[in-house]
Amino acid sequence: MSKSTKIIIAVVAIIAIIAIVVVILMNSKPKTNLETINSADDLVSLVNKIYEGQEDKVPGSLQTQTIDVTDEMMVKAFTGLDNGEKLQYLVASEPMISSQAYSFVLATVKDGVNANEIAEAIKDNVDSRKWICVSAEKVYTTSSGNIVCLVMSSEEAAKPIYERFKTLAGSVGKEFEKAEEEIELPPEMY
Repeated sequence: MSKSTKIIIAVVAIIAIIAIVVVILMNSKPKTNLETINSADDLVSLVNKIYEGQEDKVPGSLQTQTIDVTDEMMVKAFTGLDNGEKLQYLVASEPMISSQAYSFVLATVKDGVNANEIAEAIKDNVDSRKWICVSAEKVYTTSSGNIVCLVMSSEEAAKPIYERFKTLAGSVGKEFEKAEEEIELPPEMY
């Protein structure tokens, strides 16, 4: 075998190895300890698992419901996103009747969608004042794998649920947090 043939074989081998590494990296999904979500019911089960042992930290009579990702009004109400085009499944858990602002939302994103970018978009756009008489003090969002998590409420109610999600996930993407801004009222309203 000539020296030039050996060089050509070595170059082809290096290119093949690089191609294999690129394919593996492009097809790898972010790591998570959460089970694969194959339906909205799986997301509801995850909500229930997150609530286990946390019942004393959240408002009573919570209702967890599946949200149709094609219903732009509902998607906007629960996530602040203009539509659900990038979402596969969406569930929301909120009190049926309460004087406390509380919302816990989980969503899965479609293949090829960056879940952490969706988490940031939700943090930036969700309406923490969506309730008539109360507003959420804190908004927390993050992602794990293809699952996006939003919790907004008082810090005492939101933080334990958010931390429980992170514990079950094992690893999360970038974490986003927003505090409620004080509304300045005109002097005559004081």
